[in-house]
Amino acid sequence: MAKSIRAALKALMTAGLALSLWALPAATSLAAGVSGSKATAQSAKSVKSSKSAKSKRSVRNAKRPMRKAVVRAAPRPPSVGHLTGLQATQDALDLKSSVALVIDQDTDEVLFSKNASAVLPIASITKLMTALVVTEANLPLDEVLTVTGEDAAVRAGSSRQLRAGARLTRGEMLHLALMASENRAAYLLGRTYPGGMSSFVDAMNAKAQLLGMHDTRYVEPTGLSSDNRSSAEDLARLVNAASQHPLLRELSTSPEAVVPVGRQQVQFRNTNGLVRNPEWEIGLQKTGYIAAAGRCVVMQTQMAGRKLIMVLLDSAGKYSRIGDAERLRKWLVTETLAPLMPALDDAAVLQPL
Repeated sequence: MAKSIRAALKALMTAGLALSLWALPAATSLAAGVSGSKATAQSAKSVKSSKSAKSKRSVRNAKRPMRKAVVRAAPRPPSVGHLTGLQATQDALDLKSSVALVIDQDTDEVLFSKNASAVLPIASITKLMTALVVTEANLPLDEVLTVTGEDAAVRAGSSRQLRAGARLTRGEMLHLALMASENRAAYLLGRTYPGGMSSFVDAMNAKAQLLGMHDTRYVEPTGLSSDNRSSAEDLARLVNAASQHPLLRELSTSPEAVVPVGRQQVQFRNTNGLVRNPEWEIGLQKTGYIAAAGRCVVMQTQMAGRKLIMVLLDSAGKYSRIGDAERLRKWLVTETLAPLMPALDDAAVLQPL
């Protein structure tokens, strides 16, 4: 009996050991599976976290303002006056213009002079001769002219410009060339001259010689070419001749004009801000600028009862020609012209009734 019980117990123990050995791989696999699941979950969490971090960085970068690339403008080439040393010339008023001339229009008395005989590029001062030739040719001002592709290829010089297909009268083209210094209008005026552009340039040079402008040469009507050259003394003769025409006086001193360009009404403004200054009485004016010429301006004006012609060429800064004109005006009024006024008043008193 005892032996039977011991045999049964032994059988049970053997069966239990076998069961344990059978369950061990399953438990091991189960444990590995749980561990793998945990790793997979952790890996998924890590990927999600990484995506979230990238997303947050993208949002932060999107909120940051984009840095604009700094484009440095190339320095402008020096003007001819600068290259020849004219800007180093000293004067009593410390003008920024290399060339300056003020004369009495009626007596030809020189009131101020600085390098007045120097021959330099004159930029859009050229357009004053363009306008004079067109006016004296008695071409119909009401004739409608069309801007062609040839005209539109000319550098405009500003955002306000005439486009191919625009139709304006010759008088309107003349107005824009003088007041707003519109290059395409000036070119068109030369192109539509009898005989074409070459005949027009010949007429410009012939008129210069007739006026005694012997240091002056023109190669085209806009002033974009640095080969258009003159001196302050010659330009004073041109201003004197042009100021004899009421039309040129009116068009050159007009503050602004609105003209139809295609389907739009475009406003053009005078390039010389002094025409809007009540302290100035300007009868005729023209400005000019290209790199080779610097900033230029010519004017016929009246001060202290005297008609004056003022020429400033090769001014260094954007506003310095206007600053120089103001310096000259104040100097003329306070020191040059004012002393003459009491004498004129006394002379008037002594006149017999």
